[in-house]
Amino acid sequence: MNGTTTQVARFAPGIDVRPHIRRFLWLGLNRADAIWAVAFLIPYLLVFALFVVYPIGFGLWMGGNPATYAQLFSDPIYQDTAVNTLIYVLVGVNLRMVLALMLSGFFMQRKRWVKALLIVFILPWAIPQLPAFLSIHWALNANWGLVNNLIWDVTGTNAPAWLDHRWFALGADIIAYVWKWLPFWTVILLAGRMAIPQELYEAADVDGATGIRRFRHVTFPLMANLYLVCTLLGMLFTMGDFSTVYFVSGGGPANTTQVLATLGVRDAYTMSEPRLGVAAVMSAIPVLVPLVVLLMRRVRAAAVEQ
Repeated sequence: MNGTTTQVARFAPGIDVRPHIRRFLWLGLNRADAIWAVAFLIPYLLVFALFVVYPIGFGLWMGGNPATYAQLFSDPIYQDTAVNTLIYVLVGVNLRMVLALMLSGFFMQRKRWVKALLIVFILPWAIPQLPAFLSIHWALNANWGLVNNLIWDVTGTNAPAWLDHRWFALGADIIAYVWKWLPFWTVILLAGRMAIPQELYEAADVDGATGIRRFRHVTFPLMANLYLVCTLLGMLFTMGDFSTVYFVSGGGPANTTQVLATLGVRDAYTMSEPRLGVAAVMSAIPVLVPLVVLLMRRVRAAAVEQ
């Protein structure tokens, strides 16, 4: 009762409550510390507003007209693009992650030639994207490309025009994507393997679990969360991947291998319809948001487990 009376009296008429308000606004810090806190916080707020709030807000404003989406969804090119994006993301990411998991086990070997091979293996990821993808594009040229010339020299038969057929061209995009980013994710999973305590493998050997059984009962359960997080991150990155398709197949033939990122740029710049281009890219939000939520939940679960 006395505590309640004191609390009421403190804010009764005639009592100066300004010190309490200032203490609340400064989060309990003294004046000097609060000034320094604001001084350090303002640059981050400006960067956040400039590079996060403004682009998102501008995108929502540009693609906020329902009529734009009606026009977009009725376009046959967009329908093919949605299918291409789904195939590109699911096949490309999962194929890359499976290969990365297998190769991370190979590079765990403690041999000098394996370590030297790892350095060579990382080179495709270190090469800039433009020359890497353009080299693949020219290698697949139907008339004088490296691949078709090799097939002619070995078999004496004419190879197909890879980039003139939708599924061949989309397959080339996926292979180029996997080739470029496989080393990076292999190194990530290799680091995850190296973090597994060696005592667990020794105990598995004592129990007779070797080879596939050791991978099934020891390695993969301990790496499952890392594998899932990498897969989700890969899907988020791949949904916005522009360079691979643009430089390898160019979205051709006849716009049949466009993905959402390249279609958005095409509509915004080539077709001079920026709102339609933004709408094409933002149509992926219903897929991206669940991926982000699932990713954050997995990261939080991993933090709790630690």
